Amino acid sequence: MVSSPTDDVTDETVWACRTTDPHLAHELLTLMRPGDLLRIGGHLALPGPGDEGGPRLDVDALSLLAPAPAMDLAETVLDRYGPYLVVLNPETDTVPVFTETGAWVGLAEHPDTITDLIHAHETGTRSTPNPDQKG
Repeated sequence: MVSSPTDDVTDETVWACRTTDPHLAHELLTLMRPGDLLRIGGHLALPGPGDEGGPRLDVDALSLLAPAPAMDLAETVLDRYGPYLVVLNPETDTVPVFTETGAWVGLAEHPDTITDLIHAHETGTRSTPNPDQKG
């Protein structure tokens, strides 16, 4: 986690975090994006004898306060959403989504709907055909 109390990069602090709640880990790895403004609750754990590194935050609460600002893309970008990969193309709003193994997930109608498509894929509630495959 990067704590940024001001807009100045010199004020940023990087914290090592951990959680024992698999739901929090899942949310962070699949639903949150770099740059999202998050509220993270937990307690500070100081290093004990033999521990390497500094203090860490044991996280027990996570909430999204504001999504990351939309990126203005100048070229096609491959981005990761946990175990999913997306292809962001500045020339179109639609976003192809694949698993990291290359399996087709679907076509998000807009970058804001990527997480909805991933959730639907994980729950088995929606599937869209791969436009490159011949049927």
